[in-house]
Amino acid sequence: MLSLFKRKQIADLVPEGEQAGGLKRTLGTGDLVMLSIGAVIGAGIFSTLGTAAAGEVLPTGEVVRHGAGPALVLSFLLLGAVCALAALCYAELASMIPQAGSAYAYSYATLGELVAWIIGWDLILEYAVGNVAVAIAWSGYLSSLLSPWVQFPGWLTHGYFNVHASSDPAIRGLLETAPQLFGMPILVNLPAFLIVMAITGLLVVGVKESTRVNNIMVVVKLAVLALFIGVGAMHVKPENFTPFAPNGFTGIHQAAAIVFFAFIGFDAISTAAEETKNPQRTMPRGILLGLGICTLIYVIVGAVATGLIPYEQLRSSDPLAHAFEVAGLTQFSWVIALGAVVSMAAVLLVFQYGQPRIFYAMARDGLLPSWAAKVHPRFRTPHITTLVTGVLVALGALVADDAATYDLTNIGTLSAFMLVCLGVPVLRILEPNRPRPFKVPFVWPVSLGGAAACLFVMQGLPVKAWERFGIWLAIGLVIYFAYGYRKSVLRRGVAPIALDAQAGK
Repeated sequence: MLSLFKRKQIADLVPEGEQAGGLKRTLGTGDLVMLSIGAVIGAGIFSTLGTAAAGEVLPTGEVVRHGAGPALVLSFLLLGAVCALAALCYAELASMIPQAGSAYAYSYATLGELVAWIIGWDLILEYAVGNVAVAIAWSGYLSSLLSPWVQFPGWLTHGYFNVHASSDPAIRGLLETAPQLFGMPILVNLPAFLIVMAITGLLVVGVKESTRVNNIMVVVKLAVLALFIGVGAMHVKPENFTPFAPNGFTGIHQAAAIVFFAFIGFDAISTAAEETKNPQRTMPRGILLGLGICTLIYVIVGAVATGLIPYEQLRSSDPLAHAFEVAGLTQFSWVIALGAVVSMAAVLLVFQYGQPRIFYAMARDGLLPSWAAKVHPRFRTPHITTLVTGVLVALGALVADDAATYDLTNIGTLSAFMLVCLGVPVLRILEPNRPRPFKVPFVWPVSLGGAAACLFVMQGLPVKAWERFGIWLAIGLVIYFAYGYRKSVLRRGVAPIALDAQAGK
């Protein structure tokens, strides 16, 4: 039984990232900060902000979750503090273990194989499942942006399960009006499918090319948010800030659980450790700088949005553009919609970048089939896992309902953050003399406080999210004991998959 918690030695982890035929080191601190901004600022700020401020209310009038009102800025600060504690722990482990795999690799070295598998399985919720929701949201904003010139038929922009879950009579009507094939309505989200496949193709070609595209999109999204802040601040009405916290701390807490989707992704850059130059210094800087910049932007945007119009009116799928429309600034609404389209494309790119590298690391350890650890001989990217991830996410976006994925993504990500925080003090005890290029200050209060803070935010999620998370973990454990337990290279005492074989030779 103890073999389930056998740790992978850090001395073995580090050389794996240096073998010939592995991933190519091309990224600097600036690239990592831009990747972080690309991952963090996206669907969360452009879509969940409204629900976090105004609350979630069913068509029957039942309040599912209370909103924070103008105190939304406190929700952002709360999450910034929680993520900062986790980021410090990520930074220490990333500097010690500059390997692809992110939290998965860190937990393998600190808490053992079974916990590593659970984290790797949880991260699928953050990257792949989360990207399904982002792709669907991207499609909605694209349709809105192009609506003055191009009207897409509803059956090409709404997936089958999205239509079934909708309470909108117009969308439900597509079940009757859509074209049919063998008696089944054709209901697909074609734009969401196409954007995922386009980004997948870009990621196969190479990481440097992908970061150049990401950098362009980050500049565009920052310019759009600067426009929102600059124009919106001139039309803020102080009376909109009263009452500041209409639902007290309950609203702030529940809003934080909703808007946490806006923060996931700062850890995505840790999956780039094997493609980063001087990762012992660059990774901590990239993680902490990226998170700090994004938190500052969120607080300012939240303050402007809740001051621009009454917080109850922010309840919308496109709250920033809607705020401009309600405030009479309609001439700028299309710019906000354009910014949302670009921002979400950047999130898709970074998350589609991260997920294959986690699969790559797990396959190299034998927990997934060996084909998942192959590297393209020319592009030096994990092309097979990139293609598989892209196809699965694209198919999910084609038919799925995005609303069901947000809470599941949040709870999976928070659980991974919590375990990373716990891993730092464990490794301090087990290997106190191990060189640490970056050390967490006040390690015990920071690491344990970070774990407790993540659990606290998780408690703000609805019961249904916990139930679905339990089912997800059960499925993951079945797969582990059916395959990974028997094939693990650590448990069998064999060497990791050779990288020259991975290169397709």
